[in-house]
Amino acid sequence: MAAGGRSSYCYREALPFGAMVSMECLNVGLNTLFKFAADCGMSRHVFLVYAYAVAALLLLPSLFFSRRRSRLLPSLNSSILLKMFLLGAVGYASQIMGYTGINYGSPTLASAMSNLAPAFTFLLAVIFRMEKVELSSRTSRAKLAGTIISISGAFVVTFYKGPTINASFSSSPPSLHQLVLDSPRSDWIIGSLFLTVEYMLVPVWYILVTHIMKEYPSEFTIIFFYTSSVSVLAAIAGTFAEPDSSKWMIRPNVALVSMLCSGVFNCCINNSVHSWALHLRGPVYVAMFKPLSIAIAAAMGVVFLGDTLYLGR
Repeated sequence: MAAGGRSSYCYREALPFGAMVSMECLNVGLNTLFKFAADCGMSRHVFLVYAYAVAALLLLPSLFFSRRRSRLLPSLNSSILLKMFLLGAVGYASQIMGYTGINYGSPTLASAMSNLAPAFTFLLAVIFRMEKVELSSRTSRAKLAGTIISISGAFVVTFYKGPTINASFSSSPPSLHQLVLDSPRSDWIIGSLFLTVEYMLVPVWYILVTHIMKEYPSEFTIIFFYTSSVSVLAAIAGTFAEPDSSKWMIRPNVALVSMLCSGVFNCCINNSVHSWALHLRGPVYVAMFKPLSIAIAAAMGVVFLGDTLYLGR
């Protein structure tokens, strides 16, 4: 294979694959950190304001550099700005649903419910003619089967808890998992409902980013306006949801660590990488990595947190 061919293969195949796997590992860790901080009293509304404000501040310099480097970018007209604000509204709704679901459930539940993302993304991609379904095609049949299996798996995770798999862990002393991740069954189902809404909105976010990137191909600029919009929307909603001013005080504790880590690694880096991958490979490719977080969350729970695995859940 020629040098140019190897470079093209690395950029279009190996690099997106490695980036998506890394982002899923990162998301599981950040969700676990958020759950721990929320159990210590952190408000999810305050969390979103500060985390996305951190990301917007980090991305602000890139706004000027991207404009200087590329003269091919169109002007930021009102149509593009409105679409970016709409992206922020969808993202905020998705985030508040997701973090509420984690608060009621657990990061492991969030990872399991991410099974819905590829299914809904594929359905939306078909509706918006970004994907074609041909029953004579093996690829189309595989995607349809995967959609049915993904949705069925989410229902199994929500309503079925079978026997323990790694029973040797069940007799161990109370662990961080039991303090942070366990939830009563009623909370588990409520969390599942919130997470279902989140993973119905995530594909909408993917479709919108892909559409905006065609008009304005600058990942950092789009994510800057996106994070700014989410922070502003969260601040407006937070003033009503969290009237207690003490909740807005920043203290050097686990909540601050969670906000900073999420702002840097999730809101900034993760969203930028996803925007780049969406532009390069499309929404279905990005969404198909979501179920990988189930294996990552299960492995982290067993190895580091003393988690007990159940057949089904």
